[in-house]
Amino acid sequence: MISVRSTPVFWGETWRLALQALRANKMRAALTMLGVIIGSGCIVLVVTVGLAGKRFIISTIEGIGSNLVLAEAISPGVSQSLNVADQITPADLEAIQQGVSQVVQAAGTNVKPAVVTVSGEEHPVNLVGVTADFEKIRRLLVLRGRYFDEDDMRTRSKVCLLTEPLAAEVFPSDNPVGKEIRLGDLRFTVIGIFKERVASFGETEITPESLIIPFALFRDYAGMPYFKSLYARARRAENVPALTEAVQETIESRHRPGAQFHVWNLTGILDAARHISTALTAVLVGIALIALVISGIGIMNIMLVTVTERTREIGIRKAIGAPRDAILYQFLMEAMVISGTGALMGIGIAVLIPGIANFLIGLLPDSEGVTIPLSWTSVVVAFVVSCSTGLVFGYLPASRAAKLQPTESLHYE
Repeated sequence: MISVRSTPVFWGETWRLALQALRANKMRAALTMLGVIIGSGCIVLVVTVGLAGKRFIISTIEGIGSNLVLAEAISPGVSQSLNVADQITPADLEAIQQGVSQVVQAAGTNVKPAVVTVSGEEHPVNLVGVTADFEKIRRLLVLRGRYFDEDDMRTRSKVCLLTEPLAAEVFPSDNPVGKEIRLGDLRFTVIGIFKERVASFGETEITPESLIIPFALFRDYAGMPYFKSLYARARRAENVPALTEAVQETIESRHRPGAQFHVWNLTGILDAARHISTALTAVLVGIALIALVISGIGIMNIMLVTVTERTREIGIRKAIGAPRDAILYQFLMEAMVISGTGALMGIGIAVLIPGIANFLIGLLPDSEGVTIPLSWTSVVVAFVVSCSTGLVFGYLPASRAAKLQPTESLHYE
């Protein structure tokens, strides 16, 4: 024999009575629902913010070069200058390119403050000498003109590239490509305007006032036949530790035993950024869960008051034959409707905010590929947790209502 409690009629009647009770107290239900809306929306939003921050930090570091190894000579003391023989040289660069199997690209660079003259006006610049692969290593974006070719490097052509801010300052109303600037007694032809693709946290020689020239020309002009920094790029991220060690060994083997060199990579920064972002997201989700717990306590308190107010109604239903389960499920359904509806509204608002933000970002210039990610996992988790909150905190009032005795309930005023 099929139990009446398992029939669609039983569930349909229980559902109808639950909705009827909520409609009778719309304001109370709406205020109770508000906490769930805030809590569920916060879960989705904090995960979205965490993912956006994590994506930005990691993409920035990867833009600099997560596969990149950097090397510099270390001064023996604060008041002591480096011996020229202890500096990293083009010969060291060549040895790394030819002798280290993990390296894909390598480049060297040095920097010197200088002054350029254009139309009789002097402009302080950061003169940077670079080797051929510097553009690929530092992921430079050439906005106008071109980068140095093999002939420029080999013949020490008097050509240069300007950063975008420097070009705007030196040639405010003209296209700088093809124009000449004077650096001391030398005249350089501007062949391109460039910028870095991403910010680099200071791990670069490039400043807003930078002017780059072939290293061979820099060496002769500045009298500095060595590199301040050497870069090597690994083919894959897993090769970075081995490449770091190989670069260290190669450089040290080519210099006197007392020379010191600092060789490092950005893998540690990348891992730290991932861990910090994950921890921050976990903390924010924890705060959002606290908000849901508080809203659950609110649901429980309101429903306990509701049970007290509806004691006589419960007694009448039991007196005419309503089973205990019908009362229990009715109050549980009321709690689930409050938490479920609040969850849907909160999630809807939380999903809408990144959607509007992405639309506005798309209207900005140079925003191609920039989006705020949305975790659909967080949407599902927010809904399940919110509904579970209503179920858990609604059980006590529902159980209390179901345990009321008909005779006691009918005497309640």
